[in-house]
Amino acid sequence: MLPQSHSREWLFCLLAVCLLAACGGEATPIKLSGATMGTTWHLSYTTPENDAPAPEFMRGGIEERLEAINQSMSTYRPDSEISRFNALGAGIWFASSADFSRVLATALKIGQESEGSYDVTVAPLVDLWGFGAKGMVSETPADEDIQSVMGRVGQQYIRLNEEGSAVLKERALAVDFSSLAKGYAVDLLAQWLLAQGVERFMLEVGGEMRVSGLSARGDPWRIAVEQPESSARSIAERLNLTDIAVATSGDYRNYFEVDGRRYSHLIDPRTGYPVAHDLVSVTVLHPQCMIADAWATALTVLGAERAMAVAQAQGLAVYFIRNVDGKFVHSHTPKFSRYMSETQP
Repeated sequence: MLPQSHSREWLFCLLAVCLLAACGGEATPIKLSGATMGTTWHLSYTTPENDAPAPEFMRGGIEERLEAINQSMSTYRPDSEISRFNALGAGIWFASSADFSRVLATALKIGQESEGSYDVTVAPLVDLWGFGAKGMVSETPADEDIQSVMGRVGQQYIRLNEEGSAVLKERALAVDFSSLAKGYAVDLLAQWLLAQGVERFMLEVGGEMRVSGLSARGDPWRIAVEQPESSARSIAERLNLTDIAVATSGDYRNYFEVDGRRYSHLIDPRTGYPVAHDLVSVTVLHPQCMIADAWATALTVLGAERAMAVAQAQGLAVYFIRNVDGKFVHSHTPKFSRYMSETQP
């Protein structure tokens, strides 16, 4: 399974309520679910009755593709493609699969476009702060330990050849795709669903989601952005979506406290420390779930002011929630407005 750098299972729980409300009259959707990547997947789809793929066939196809992604990108499997690459020494070209190279290329691109707030080599810092596979820590790391680990972080030391068939690291680094592999899984599965003639569906893997066509009621899918409260669940914004992916990142349910200070699971790869600002939730809409997934992380790390500027420069549809003196302050990029059920002035 892939490590969970984001705690997003809560997102689907809330979204499912809205989706059920949108599935009322026209047809009864077929619903499938299962476990993968240390989390869960869910699919709700509607097809003409005389042309519906058997649920058993659909489940088998989904699980086969999820297994292939796990075998390529799970750092929990010692024989996975990513584990073999991470174990390789510096200066050696590694023959990579098309999936591996595609995800890595996207990660490197977003790292460049996000002012370095996103870095696919940040895993050693995540482990140091107790949010990785090595488990929780009882105290904050010393400054000298952070600086030492920073020497093993930096996507600029990763090389991907022009054909996208081989990868090289110039120093001892390890990559971790947990911040975009679930989004990539959603993209691959969505392509497969469309190839099977399934054009109306809601697909979710670990909180990353894509909707296609119309809901069973015949209107756009009604999706909710959750209010970022650690002890309750309520709706911050309702969205009307079709043919698009959605990903949300936040730091309000995955953190630890030491001496009354809260430390977020989101580590800024530029400093080595958890983010410490008032931006608590970022939702990104994009045609590709992998890109929405990675940008949700990158923008959360940036903080509200830079995140808004970068999101607009990149032409992204993004919804931000800040916690200012205990009150939630909402904002969004102009491109996001078209998806809101009640457009704000």
